[in-house]
Amino acid sequence: MNTGVVLNIDPLLRITALTGGVGGAKLIVGLAALLPAEQLLVVANTGDDFEHLGLRICPDLDSVMYALGGVADQQRGWGRADESWQCMASLSEFGAEDWFSLGDRDLATHLIRTQALKAGMSLTALTQQLLAKLNVAHAVVPMSEAPVKTMLETERGELGFQHYFVRERCEPAVKRVHIEGIKDAEPAPAIEQFHRLPGRHATVICPSNPYLSVDPILQVPGLHASLAGAPIIAVSPIIGGSAVKGPAAKLMRELGADVSSVGIAQHYQGVINALVIDHQDAGQANAIAALGIEPVICATLMRSNEDKEQLAMTVIDTAERLLDARQY
Repeated sequence: MNTGVVLNIDPLLRITALTGGVGGAKLIVGLAALLPAEQLLVVANTGDDFEHLGLRICPDLDSVMYALGGVADQQRGWGRADESWQCMASLSEFGAEDWFSLGDRDLATHLIRTQALKAGMSLTALTQQLLAKLNVAHAVVPMSEAPVKTMLETERGELGFQHYFVRERCEPAVKRVHIEGIKDAEPAPAIEQFHRLPGRHATVICPSNPYLSVDPILQVPGLHASLAGAPIIAVSPIIGGSAVKGPAAKLMRELGADVSSVGIAQHYQGVINALVIDHQDAGQANAIAALGIEPVICATLMRSNEDKEQLAMTVIDTAERLLDARQY
């Protein structure tokens, strides 16, 4: 799917990309267009996962899978393209829970997943099987095989992520975020296996919500430690004081953070070596550098495949430069 980006990428470079949500999936598409399967491992947040209507739903894994498979709905930003809604219409008719929309095509994924997990298949193996059916060679793995839940303490009481995000439409003010079950989680085995491969390793934190999508990954015991000793580059999900999509800006404000790329840098201080920010936020570069984080300025809004690849190339170039200079 390369759209014209000039490639000069070290064949020994290996990128671990941490992602969750639609913005993260867009950058993954760009990275996958530039890097062969053996050079890229995608680690998806599973804190958003939940059981609904008896089915195991994995929104962030599916967002990446559908995006890489070329079947994502570009207008809605989630789910599958060319979707139909007969099942949801019938659920509503019978008075069943219909607040979480499951399209008929999307429903097939959840049925297959639920059946496979009940039969003893790992989430990692099942995800790779589904990716193969979509002709995707790149590996996408859950952050952990253990079930964890992102919980939000709000003015309306404690809510699971999907209840906050979808049912309540992100309306309640959030006081605290915590990850239920995270202490008992372990990194998915594929992550350590990838890091054992020879080569020059680096990590990319995609432009995903730092509290709801990235923190759950980094809080998996042992996962952050396994990334140490190599550069970590994050892409800011905030442009011009606003989130491109989702509740990141609202959440940052409610939790007392500065809604800016500086606020993102402060959140990741001590974790990342460089932060990629949009041209609109170039005036924040000095403040970011003062935190000991290198600011990298480029266009970060991804409207087209070329945008995705250009941003991916910036991230890759930054990783290679930091590795060459050992600035991490």
